[in-house]
Amino acid sequence: MTDKIIKYRILILALLSLGIISFIYLSPKIYRKNSTYKVERKWQINFPQKVEYIDKLPNSDSLYIFFMAGQSNMAGRGFVEPIDTIPDKRILTIDKNNSWIYAKEPLHFYEPSLTGLDCGMSFAKKLLDSIPQGISIAMIPCAVGGSSIEQWLNNDTFRGVTLLENFKRKVNFVKGYGEIKAVLWHQGESNARSELIPTYSQKLDSLINVFRTIVENDSLPILIGELGHYAEPKEKQARWDSINWIIHDLGDNYNITVASTKDLSHRGDRVHFDSGSQRKLGERLAHKYLELTMPEHHNIYKK
Repeated sequence: MTDKIIKYRILILALLSLGIISFIYLSPKIYRKNSTYKVERKWQINFPQKVEYIDKLPNSDSLYIFFMAGQSNMAGRGFVEPIDTIPDKRILTIDKNNSWIYAKEPLHFYEPSLTGLDCGMSFAKKLLDSIPQGISIAMIPCAVGGSSIEQWLNNDTFRGVTLLENFKRKVNFVKGYGEIKAVLWHQGESNARSELIPTYSQKLDSLINVFRTIVENDSLPILIGELGHYAEPKEKQARWDSINWIIHDLGDNYNITVASTKDLSHRGDRVHFDSGSQRKLGERLAHKYLELTMPEHHNIYKK
């Protein structure tokens, strides 16, 4: 074997070694850059490690209760930051056993391998700025990712949750603890199909009436978030826009209001709101609630 061939082989081996080292060093960075937090299995890194149970609940006339219902963008798929897990003694929720706890994100627990940051804590924190000091807020999670309006109306069991029955049971559980003030609703991606869109308005209207019947309040405020404005391809966004138009049309009815998501962004999948957008959505839904119930705040919280 000539010296020239030996040198070539050494050079090739050196280049291969360098390539392997570079791959080992760079691939995790490339992976992190192009993968969602769920794929990395790191999305739970900031989930609270400690559950804080409540020894003494506020008086029933001092607890405002809000329900969160719909599919994944209400159940939450955002990345939970440490700031989202700092409890406020005036913001409460329940765990899967219906035990009262101080609220920390994530509030939802029905899909433990999927759930993330929702809009509940940001909604409650924004309301605290405008309600009397002696009032506490309870956020009750009822949303299940992927659920359709038909599954809610039919009381189907989806991903282990019997949707309407779960809502009803939670209502019956919390009624004695405070006053149910509103339902936060975000749903429609599962119904944004050509064959389902024409009946969505009637079905959503029916479901709102069902919610109000269960709560026993014909004027219960319903706070609705638009679907995102980032879907691809354009044909898909056009179907999402159709759902949004229907939602806004319903928003002209008594005590139904809609929060815009036009400038909100997705977490990388063009379906789910990212963390910053979830927080903004919660704040906007709070603004909408204040506009309905405290008109004097309208100019302050116009969004």
